[in-house]
Amino acid sequence: MNDEVMREFLLETQENLAQLDTDLLTLEKEPTEKQTLARVFRTLHSVKGTAGFLGLVKLQAVAHSAESLLSKLRAGESIFNQPIATALLQVVDAIRQVIASIESNGTEGTADYTALVDRLEELRTNATSPAPAPPPAVPVAPAAPTPPLATPTSQTVVTRPALTEDPLQDSPTDSRATAVADTTLRVDVGLLDKLMTLVGELVLARNQIVQFSTSQEEAGFLGTVQRLNLLTTELQTSVMKTRMQPISNVWSKFPRIVRDLSVTCGKQIRFDMEGQETELDKTIIEAIRDPLTHMVRNAVDHGIELPNTRTSKGKPAEGRLHLQASHEGGKVIIEIRDDGGGIDPQRVRDKAIQNKLITPDDAAKMSERELTHLIFLPGFSTAEKVTQLSGRGVGMDVVRTNIERIGGTVDLESRLGEGTTVRMKIPLTLAIIPALTITSAGERFCIPQVNLLELVRLDAEHAHRGIEFIQGAPVYRLRGNLLPIVYLDRELGLLPNGLRSTDEVMIVVLQADDRAFGLVVDAIHDTQEIVVKPLQQQLKGLTVYSGATILGDGRVALILDVLGVAQRANVLTNKQQRSRSLSTTSESRIGLQNRAAVLLFATPNGGRMAIPLDQVARLEEFPRSVIEKLGPHNVVQYRGEILRLISVAELFGDGGSDLDSASSVQVVVHVRNGKSVGLAIGRILDVVDEELQHTSSAARPGVKFNAVLQGKVAEFLDLDEVFRRAQQVMPNTPEAYP
Repeated sequence: MNDEVMREFLLETQENLAQLDTDLLTLEKEPTEKQTLARVFRTLHSVKGTAGFLGLVKLQAVAHSAESLLSKLRAGESIFNQPIATALLQVVDAIRQVIASIESNGTEGTADYTALVDRLEELRTNATSPAPAPPPAVPVAPAAPTPPLATPTSQTVVTRPALTEDPLQDSPTDSRATAVADTTLRVDVGLLDKLMTLVGELVLARNQIVQFSTSQEEAGFLGTVQRLNLLTTELQTSVMKTRMQPISNVWSKFPRIVRDLSVTCGKQIRFDMEGQETELDKTIIEAIRDPLTHMVRNAVDHGIELPNTRTSKGKPAEGRLHLQASHEGGKVIIEIRDDGGGIDPQRVRDKAIQNKLITPDDAAKMSERELTHLIFLPGFSTAEKVTQLSGRGVGMDVVRTNIERIGGTVDLESRLGEGTTVRMKIPLTLAIIPALTITSAGERFCIPQVNLLELVRLDAEHAHRGIEFIQGAPVYRLRGNLLPIVYLDRELGLLPNGLRSTDEVMIVVLQADDRAFGLVVDAIHDTQEIVVKPLQQQLKGLTVYSGATILGDGRVALILDVLGVAQRANVLTNKQQRSRSLSTTSESRIGLQNRAAVLLFATPNGGRMAIPLDQVARLEEFPRSVIEKLGPHNVVQYRGEILRLISVAELFGDGGSDLDSASSVQVVVHVRNGKSVGLAIGRILDVVDEELQHTSSAARPGVKFNAVLQGKVAEFLDLDEVFRRAQQVMPNTPEAYP
């Protein structure tokens, strides 16, 4: 009985500590906030009562002293001030320390809290009295639901009531709390991990069945497969949600960190947070905890100036630090912004040269943005001396490495005298990810879609002319920039002699660090969701692989680590190249304004049309059997949503419909107003990047202009007009496609 009560008490107290930090900081700013004061009192009262029941003498003594001080505050006999806030925050730290000791060795530890208890008693006795006619004591309200805090052994799926009820007061909200408790359940993380593993295996089996179904024609079987596909996706989504946690689990400690650091540094800082409800997978939450903490500390220590420095520059004495999280394109964007002094590019340059991280010649060629990004180099620091907070040169490079390890990216923008913004883009989960399957030297590999920029196909003649060599290194001129080329089969030792056919070249353009490079492969297949399997211990030293997966045909495919491949191919060898990109000279930029990168496709009547590549989210090919009717519309179930299909040929009256294909339909997926819509097109001809020739005005609505591409005339689609026409012709088109 006591073991179970102890476990529940530890979990309950861990969850409440973060809320205590937040409430005490609120009271420091708003001393008359009575409901918050009542919630703090209730929590410590609960801790004291259960600690006494469990025989935790030290914890009971500390909580009792804090409760006595809070009783005087609740009665209006004292005023909440900074010394009281500091002492009560130390109480929170003491409780956290005792809890950690109990979890590790079953005892309260050897720490002595006598001085803290004496300090609390001194504050209770000598606290300043308020003005005459003190307000009446506020009734104790039940604790509001608090955000769960991750623990090593469990995950809270929904908010949970206190272990021990407050005997002092009843409240109308008690019934609501009871109702919430009846619908909540605490689940062990190990069970969730096992569920996730089983769902992963189910996804693999689903992929195999779906691949097998492409060779079948029996309608009943295909319908069953489609139903299985839908149910598996829904189950996967539901299980993923059980592992999701609000980012407030990490952020809850930041107000306390900012408060303590600002006091230590003698700064005045207003700290705001936005998007605390944004959810991430538990593994991602744990991975970003330290990088985020480091960046928040950096903003306080390096970013925001001292009050007298700010006022001398015409700024408010109080600096601002803003933390924001939001969803964007299937990823989570986290921004840390401050209105401090910003980063001085020239000071960064001088420090980098002084530390021999770059040469003066290299520095002279860098832009201010490139100089600023040198702070991501290992060993770099602008601090004049080593302090408890900074100066050792271990920081932003570790932040970038840790974020990239989970498939994320870090970017930084800074204006001298105005402030700095650090922007992180991270995936929602690592367990099941979308990936592009490719073939090189007969072997299958998967590339995480988070690293994918675009796909380029060069015919034999274009490849011979387009791929150049600079100091022996192959590059390709892509929209005016020289793109480093890496041959995957050579880097992996699959084609040691460098023998290669003169056929078309397939280039997968990838992002590693802040550098883009082209990976040459033999064939590009489709994008699918894959289940990430960790590598065995013997293979973990291979930096070019991040894991493995099982494909739909049952074969094992290795997942490429894009950063590792880039480093192995010397794309990122030189430190100064980490923040620079190869570009053409000004002379070679002449005429680039008339250059276009487009997807070229044929229409049923023999015409040619082009869509700008930046308007193409994905290219898909759907079997005719999976296309369904929804009223007058053609739709397909796609990535957890119903994708509306619009036939370009039917819309323009170019002879029939692109949806009349007997076997499959090629579709351009375009994201509009946050939702996806599919443009059913004819046969895809090529991805073209060349200078436009002989442009002329459009001859019909829905076309921006005409131009010659690859020696033939093509119409360039005006997508705004295309969707407007689609709404006129098919008035039931949803608002998502105006």
